[in-house]
Amino acid sequence: MAIQETYNCGPPWFRNKPREPEWTEMEYQMRNWYYFNWLCGDHILEQHIHNIDVANWFIGASLGKDFAHPISAQGMGGREVRDGDPKFGEIFDHHFVEFTYANGAKMYSQCRHMRNTWTNVSEAAHGSEGTSNCAGRIDGKNEWRFEGKGVNGHQQEQTDLVATLKAGKRYNEGYYGATSSMTAVLGRMANYSGKVVKWGDAMQSDIPLADIGNVRSMSGGA
Repeated sequence: MAIQETYNCGPPWFRNKPREPEWTEMEYQMRNWYYFNWLCGDHILEQHIHNIDVANWFIGASLGKDFAHPISAQGMGGREVRDGDPKFGEIFDHHFVEFTYANGAKMYSQCRHMRNTWTNVSEAAHGSEGTSNCAGRIDGKNEWRFEGKGVNGHQQEQTDLVATLKAGKRYNEGYYGATSSMTAVLGRMANYSGKVVKWGDAMQSDIPLADIGNVRSMSGGA
């Protein structure tokens, strides 16, 4: 019915080194790439996308599919603690998005970068008969706990890749990565515009995050 996705934490790194006189604007932005949208995509894409990826997989599984993506999004966000300080580039410090899927299911997505606030990185999927934390536990009518051997997810993905290649098969999850990336873009577009944005309109959008001519001038004409 609905899934909550949360990535609330403190602010990320900032290379707080004075600009060297010989640095172009391009070099400065590259050194602090996290804070410039044309390089990192804002933290809803760079960081919170991992939670969004879980939601697309989960909603897809509930529909009997490998994957799903929302059909629309609306939300809000802004710069509460970064406002007025140009060294922090353009990215927001908080996002909230309500995504809607074709079957009416909702994803409630939130991410935040603020010191001394509630820190939480988690998922919670709510069905008609229970809630899953998407990490080995279901509470409700059919309570369940995972009792198998724990694995390191980063290792397991490499193990699966190698095993598939050795079996002579192609292992390609590019579609999942691209779809989750576009889901995060959809949420970002909704927050930046303050409007309800549909998936099809987002896919057809030609809004640039960086003007090529301006990028060239930042790099000294290279």
